[in-house]
Amino acid sequence: MNCLISFQRIDLLLSIKKWLESVEICQPKIARLLCRLIPASCPFEREIKLFDRTIAYIPPLCKLNPFYEQIVAIRFKSLCYLANECNEDITVYC
Repeated sequence: MNCLISFQRIDLLLSIKKWLESVEICQPKIARLLCRLIPASCPFEREIKLFDRTIAYIPPLCKLNPFYEQIVAIRFKSLCYLANECNEDITVYC
């Protein structure tokens, strides 16, 4: 029974990953929205300093997300669409 649940969960994750990979960007408004919503770097990464000395470092936690690669790819597709198809300056999103 446990194996069946595990296989269903893996199958569901793979299905979502494939769906995210198949997303096509074809509207400038949606591309701009995605570029604003998906951060360029992990927002959780931090250095905790005290008197200009680093006392703790929190590594980027985004890579723990099972869909991290697909989400970053969607942001990249959006940036490419805006730059190549719409001839927009994408430096505001970097």
